[in-house]
Amino acid sequence: MKTKPSPNFDLRPADIPIDVLVFHYTGMVSAQAALERMSDPEAEVSAHYMIEEDGTVWSLVEEESRAWHAGMAYWRGDTNINARSIGIELVNPGHEFGYAAFGFPQMESAIKLATEILSRHDIPARNVVGHSDVAPTRKSDPGEYFNWQVLASQGIGLWPRAADHLEMDRPALAEALTQIGYDVSDFPAALKAFQRHFRPSRVTGRIDAETARLILGLTQMLG
Repeated sequence: MKTKPSPNFDLRPADIPIDVLVFHYTGMVSAQAALERMSDPEAEVSAHYMIEEDGTVWSLVEEESRAWHAGMAYWRGDTNINARSIGIELVNPGHEFGYAAFGFPQMESAIKLATEILSRHDIPARNVVGHSDVAPTRKSDPGEYFNWQVLASQGIGLWPRAADHLEMDRPALAEALTQIGYDVSDFPAALKAFQRHFRPSRVTGRIDAETARLILGLTQMLG
């Protein structure tokens, strides 16, 4: 692991546990550009870690400190996500600069790093999320190419089985998304974020049978 300390952090509140893990993509033209931005005090953004395409991991902010990666966000009733989370940035140009698949070395490092983080902190599987999950109206990262299913198979996060029953009623699905953790004040944005995470082959922000069954299946897993 390489180290490039970022000045963009502050103290975590003493009474808030670290119980959320947030994955991002950098959305910049290069790893160097991302490192420079997250080390620029004027940018006021950072993350705890960054993973390059070749799997190289950079440590930017100590886990005990609050990195500034989530911004205005919401998950399961909480809005100060930075205070309770660890942020991992994966180098990827993102949707603006030519979004690309995450290769094996990068995903392998992401799995290893996340496994280590989960061993140090009591982060429930339902709180392993993407930036788009906690900020659905603003963000689309790490996006539909990020392989959440592979992470779940390694004990990192959840992957639902489709429910046997079907419910297409919007209020019922909004309630289910709220139970999962989403801010549904903009329902299409929340639905689209769910699809990016759990149904990446159809990211439309519109209700369809498979998306509905996956939402219901995930709520069944959560009890």
